[in-house]
Amino acid sequence: MRIGVLGTGNMADALATHWVRAGHEVAVGGRDIRKAERLVERVGGGAEAVGLGAAAAFGEVVLAALPYGAGADVARELREPLGGKTLIDCSNPVGPGFRLLTQGGPSAARQLAAAAPEAHVVKAFNLCHEGVWRMAPPRFDGRRLVVPVCGDDEAALARVRELVRNVGCEPAAGGGLERAGLLEATAALFIGLWVGEGADAQAIAPPLAYATGHPDAVENP
Repeated sequence: MRIGVLGTGNMADALATHWVRAGHEVAVGGRDIRKAERLVERVGGGAEAVGLGAAAAFGEVVLAALPYGAGADVARELREPLGGKTLIDCSNPVGPGFRLLTQGGPSAARQLAAAAPEAHVVKAFNLCHEGVWRMAPPRFDGRRLVVPVCGDDEAALARVRELVRNVGCEPAAGGGLERAGLLEATAALFIGLWVGEGADAQAIAPPLAYATGHPDAVENP
């Protein structure tokens, strides 16, 4: 698969490294070509350093590894080369006080889709710190990390599910793109719990067998 990466930060580095190791062709695009060159030196595997437009044109799949707000601006500039492509949004619109910046408006993923209306936007990889994505694989208590994926185009979803597995994780169907805002709100909640409260967000939900009330569950007094 040909993958274009928009951005030269930590998420671009972590995910591109997995995808190069999985045998995909990767082009990393940045406004500062020197930053892109330094990133591909770390990634290795024949990854190329190019400009943003060239990365968008190169990829069958394009990762928007850009801060919230910047992603829509870049997608608007590149709407023509992004046409027909699978466009992955991994951003989190979380501001000071762990506030969801999109409250009352369209999700970050929806904003990206509006900026590049011919692209097939998929929301994924937004629930973890980049350090988790550097793990090979992300595994906790013997279980692979599950990555929710939201999107409307089945071919685009299939490509992203493959890329999730290349990172060593298991994809989970999160619904259509209209549900991407729920993933972003979940990230805001989790970040607030982890960073603000020092709470273990993973302990919020019961195991799957108990999610709807296990028949053998015993109520504690």
